Amino acid sequence: MSIFDLLTLFGGLAMFLYGMRLMGNGLKESSSGTLKAVMEKVTDNPVKAFLLGVGVTALIQSSTATIVITSGLVGAGILSLHQSLGILVGANVGTTVTGQIIRLLDMDASAGSWLQIFKPSSLAPIALIIGIVVIMGGRFKSSKSVGDIAMGFGILFSGLLSMTSAVSALSESPLFERLLSGLGENAVIGYITGAAVAFMLQSSSATIGILQAFSTTGLLTFSSIYSVIVGVYLGDCVTTAIVCSIGAKADAKRVGVINIVFNLCKSLLILVGVTIVHKLGLLDGLWNATANSGIIANTNTIFNLCCAVILLPMLSIFENISRRIVKDDPVPENPYKEKLEALNPVFFNTPALALNSCYDLLLTQYQAARNNIKKAYSLLADFDEKKREDILLEEDNIDLLTDRISRYIVEMMPHLTQAYHTGILDQYYKVVTEFERLGDLAVFISDKAADLYMRGVSFSDTAFKELDVLHSLLVRIMDLAQLAFENRDVTAAYHIEPLEEAADDIVSKLKVNHLNRMSRGECDVYADANYVNLLSDMKRIASICSNIGEATVIRANPELAEQQHDYVSKLRHNEQFNAEYEDARDKYLSELKTISGPNPNQISANTLKTNALV
Repeated sequence: MSIFDLLTLFGGLAMFLYGMRLMGNGLKESSSGTLKAVMEKVTDNPVKAFLLGVGVTALIQSSTATIVITSGLVGAGILSLHQSLGILVGANVGTTVTGQIIRLLDMDASAGSWLQIFKPSSLAPIALIIGIVVIMGGRFKSSKSVGDIAMGFGILFSGLLSMTSAVSALSESPLFERLLSGLGENAVIGYITGAAVAFMLQSSSATIGILQAFSTTGLLTFSSIYSVIVGVYLGDCVTTAIVCSIGAKADAKRVGVINIVFNLCKSLLILVGVTIVHKLGLLDGLWNATANSGIIANTNTIFNLCCAVILLPMLSIFENISRRIVKDDPVPENPYKEKLEALNPVFFNTPALALNSCYDLLLTQYQAARNNIKKAYSLLADFDEKKREDILLEEDNIDLLTDRISRYIVEMMPHLTQAYHTGILDQYYKVVTEFERLGDLAVFISDKAADLYMRGVSFSDTAFKELDVLHSLLVRIMDLAQLAFENRDVTAAYHIEPLEEAADDIVSKLKVNHLNRMSRGECDVYADANYVNLLSDMKRIASICSNIGEATVIRANPELAEQQHDYVSKLRHNEQFNAEYEDARDKYLSELKTISGPNPNQISANTLKTNALV
């Protein structure tokens, strides 16, 4: 065998592996939405789950992909660990379909027979022609995916033909003959070989396909290949388990562990079973028979089907084993546990204590949301994934506080007899929603920071400096909102509204400045949507603080509850309001002017007010 034969062999292997990946990716891309929707609807019936696993894996040609998707759905809580078990077993059976397709190499079809079209030498060029026509001429939505599927199919068979052609020369090599015969003499070596190759290629289908290609030498026998096939099961599932465990929750990791335990049991069952059957003389006619592509494919399918039937009833045992191996995720203690315990129904008969418990937790909720906004804003300039995870974790705590406070307020309401207490509770019920919205906005801002980081783009220096001006105004507004709610400070509450109006004007000005920078090419077009949406989020922060101020005023003056819709309009006709608004607007607009310089497109105060109202 020459160096050129080796080049042909490995070149064919490269084509085979690339063809499998291209075809699998095309199938997953064109059916991923439907695929997940179907898997999400799987029932607790293990037989249905098994059939689903077989069908999905036969479709996408990858047991690894099926099991990883299943692991993801388990981690997301869409599927339970128990529901995933049947899919795992089905995936191991479904992956044998590739070998059955490859066995078309053995098809005996004369040149004039219509069956000739099903041979790889015919299917490869047909699939390639269809693929390139669809890719170049297709006008439908999924033309690229369909074309990739056909091209991948054609490349796969072209690579298989190249490998087959190359290994034919190996049949003349004494060294290769001794190597293959050695596999038949030692099942352990064959098992290790199959596991090692499958682990390196990260695909059982590819390993079986290579074995089928080598079968054309006529040197393989059933006794030399059965242990290799069994070894493939272990090598493939180890890779899958590693992928499933990366950054996953406990149940998602257990999916990979169960797959390993299942395949270890399957390997043991097959090796012991084949040994017993062989000793009984039931395999004498097959043991030393030449193994062609069809025998390899059938052996692989029969092994998997028989083990699935035998082991399917034992899935609960595998689940228990996985729970012993992978411990439950540690549940972090809620930092607000003590404050939550203060929401005790025993205080309902003493409304002052019950309302005070609500107040303490509401203030905690506001501070948590505000701190999250501070962290989220810092991510825009210096993204840190760990800080973003902290934001999301704190958002879960804020949501928990919202749920518990809202429930406590509803349960308390029937126990209140004084209108004064009822009025306070009404305002508490309103602000709990406002505080939750503040927390949501922190997450929205962090999402935009993450998107900018993933895209590798950023705001311009000028845009950042202008955002800092708006942010400093928002900090001032949030300070007043906290002061108003914490101390029931009506004066602080009144100061919020003119600043909120000024914030609207600053947002409008920043949008105009941003548009001007975009027209001059100073800002990245890919950052445009994030910048505009960020301004909307920051404007909503000011609006929420305005609502908090209004609730504080009404809490101190319950008689205003009937007129709260006229609260803002009356406030705007106040001379002090107009003076504070003008001072704030002029102050922050002048800060913007020092950043961007004189602008010929400067908007007048009246125009700014109009834009803010729009």
